[in-house]
Amino acid sequence: MARDVTEREFEFTSAHFHTIKGYIAEHAGIALADSKQQMVYSRLVRRLRAKKIPDFDTYLKYLDQDDGSELINFINALTTNLTSFFRENHHFEYLTESIFPLLEQENASSRKIRIWSAGCSTGEEPYSIAITAREYFQSKPDWDVQIFASDLDSNVVQTAQDGIYAMDRVKGIASQRLKKWFLKGKGAQEGLVRVKPELQSILNFRQLNLLHTWPWKETFDIIFCRNVVIYFNKDTQRVLFGRFFENMVSEGHLLIGHSESLNNVSDRFKLIGKTIYRKSEA
Repeated sequence: MARDVTEREFEFTSAHFHTIKGYIAEHAGIALADSKQQMVYSRLVRRLRAKKIPDFDTYLKYLDQDDGSELINFINALTTNLTSFFRENHHFEYLTESIFPLLEQENASSRKIRIWSAGCSTGEEPYSIAITAREYFQSKPDWDVQIFASDLDSNVVQTAQDGIYAMDRVKGIASQRLKKWFLKGKGAQEGLVRVKPELQSILNFRQLNLLHTWPWKETFDIIFCRNVVIYFNKDTQRVLFGRFFENMVSEGHLLIGHSESLNNVSDRFKLIGKTIYRKSEA
């Protein structure tokens, strides 16, 4: 059995890593590169300490026999959540300049728009979508815009739902916009901001594994799935984008991350802008 020669608190072999690699692929669809071995160790060792488990052999047996609660912690530990408000800002500009005006025409009879942030992390993306939507439709209060937001990691979903952030997380937001949509903390909450209730009112947060059954009864006009599928292998990506296709309205919009592409993954979406696609019925 191959061993890592790096001195560690717990023995962590290549066999341990490959078992974990298979487990996270099976339960979350995440394809871990072999270069992530040290990252996996450093994140999971916290679970061993928290559960007072003596070694990785025992932990993997515990994970396999657990009722599912440790599986949630296991997935949370190995999920990367890097995000910021208005990240890849051209997407939000495109919402305002192109997608919302188009939907105003296409959805004129229903006056309803449904958006999904699939991989919402700690909430910066769906709140950025919500701000963009609220600002665009501020003079059209009869429009029903709802944003559904989900993530695999239950901890970050709770953070997103709470809508409370340190000031350094919102420093890139223009002061006028910040004042309009956030409340500054005072006293014990000094240095924090909270998203205003009127913004939260159009958001629905949920913990969700994208590989499992989706609870949505809606079909979506817009799906944001940014910097999520980079962790999936090509076969899983094909299945996922196929399911997105089936759960979108005719000619719905799909926005993906700057390092992602649908090349050799799906030909069911037409590229119409930088990492912006439209569902193609052809």
